[in-house]
Amino acid sequence: MSKEGLSEEEYLEARPGLVRPDLDGRPVKIYGWVHEIRDLGSLVFLLLRDRTGLCQVVFNRSKVGEDVRRILDSLTRESVVKVYGVVAVTPQARLGIEMKGERIELLARAAARLPYEVTGKVQASMTTRLDHRILDLRKPENTAIFLIADTVFDAIREYLRGEGFTEVRTPKIIATATEGGAALFRVDYFGRTAYLAQSPQLYKEELVTVFERVFEIGPFFRAEASHTRRHVSEFTSVDIEAAYMNYEDVMQVLERLVVHVFKRVAEERRGELERLGVNLRVPRAPFPRITYDAALKELSEMGHAKEWGGDLETTDLRLLAKKHTGFYFITHFPTSIKPFYIQPCDSNPALSESFDLMYQWLELASGGTRISDKSLLVRRLEEQGLNPESFKHHTAVYDYGMPVHAGWGLGFERLLMVITRRTNIRDVILFPRDRFRLTP
Repeated sequence: MSKEGLSEEEYLEARPGLVRPDLDGRPVKIYGWVHEIRDLGSLVFLLLRDRTGLCQVVFNRSKVGEDVRRILDSLTRESVVKVYGVVAVTPQARLGIEMKGERIELLARAAARLPYEVTGKVQASMTTRLDHRILDLRKPENTAIFLIADTVFDAIREYLRGEGFTEVRTPKIIATATEGGAALFRVDYFGRTAYLAQSPQLYKEELVTVFERVFEIGPFFRAEASHTRRHVSEFTSVDIEAAYMNYEDVMQVLERLVVHVFKRVAEERRGELERLGVNLRVPRAPFPRITYDAALKELSEMGHAKEWGGDLETTDLRLLAKKHTGFYFITHFPTSIKPFYIQPCDSNPALSESFDLMYQWLELASGGTRISDKSLLVRRLEEQGLNPESFKHHTAVYDYGMPVHAGWGLGFERLLMVITRRTNIRDVILFPRDRFRLTP
C-alpha cells in the first residue's frame, strides 16, 4: 500500500545496510551515497551505500512526482541523497529486499565524471587507488577493513586494561635514537637536530617505575629505504611494558591478546568479514615456540644451511612458514643482533631472552626481557658502538630503582593484514606513507 503523503515523523529512520525483512511494509527514510544507478526507463534502480552496507531502492516513474523524476534524471554516482519509501521483501531483488521509492532529496551532488570507480567494476592499480584514497575507501570492501580495525583497537584496549595496564602517551619528537639505528627521520627542532621516534621503548621502560604496567597505541616512524608490501615509513605500534615480568610472561600476555582480538572480531564483524571473503578462525593459545637454534636446524633440514649469529631473513622465514602455518614464536635470538636493552640469558650470554611473534613468514611483534642492571646496560651500549652519554637521561632512571621488566611491540597494521587476509600493508592504512608517497 502506498505511503505517500505521510509526515516526516511517520517514516522510520533506517540505515541502508540495516534495512531488514522485519521492516517489510514499513515506511522508512535513509541517507546514503549513490553507489550505482540503473535507469530502465519506466523503472530507476538506485543502490545506496553508507558504512553499514547497501540497499536497493526502485522508483517507478509513473508513480512519483515531477520533482522526483527531475532529480532521478540528473542524478550522479556518489551524490548524497535522502530517500523515502516502503520496505518490501523481494526474493528476486539483488539483496533479497528493497525499498519502493516515493521521494528523494538531493543533499550533495557529485561530479558527473569521477577519477575512480568506487563499485570496483574497473580494476585500478595501487597507485591510482592511493591517489584517490577517499573514493577508494568508499568501496564496501575497503570500508569493512577499517570497521574491523576499529574493533581491533577497542579489543586491544579492553584486554590490556583488564590485565591492569595503564595507557600512556610518549613523545614522538626525540633527541636520541631509541634503538641506535640509522633509519631515522631528522627534524629541525628550533635550530637543533631532533628525530621522529622509532618506538616508545625507553620511555615505556622508565614508566614501569611509576605505573608498573603500561601500554601505548601510537604512530612511529622508520626512514628505511625498503619498499615492500609490508614496509611503510609511518606505522602504528602497540607497545606494552610490565614490571616484575620476564619474556615468557609477556609472551603469554601477547598470545592471549591475539586470541581475544580474534574472538571480538569474529563475534562483532561477521558482515565485514563476509564482505572480505574471510572465514576467521580464532587461534588457540599457547602458540608453538621454537628457539633460534631450532629454527636454524629446521632450515638446515630443508637444505638451507644458515650460519649461526645472523638474523632470519625473509627467505628463511618463508621456508619456516612451510612447517609453521599459523601463529608461533621464535625465541632466544643471539644477543649480538638484538637491541642493547635486551637481557642476555644468565646461562649463556650469547643468547638473549627475546622473541618474535610470527604468522607464517610475517613478523608481527618483537619483545623480551629488558636489562634492569645499569652496569650491564652501559656495557651493552658500548658493545653496540653507542655512546652511553647520549642515553644519560635514561640510564639515570636506573639509579632510582628499576625493577625486572619485560615488554613487546606489535605492528598493528601487520596484525590487521592477518585478520583481513590482505597482502599489502597499504590496504590496511587509511593514508599510507612510504618513501614515494607523501600525499594525499
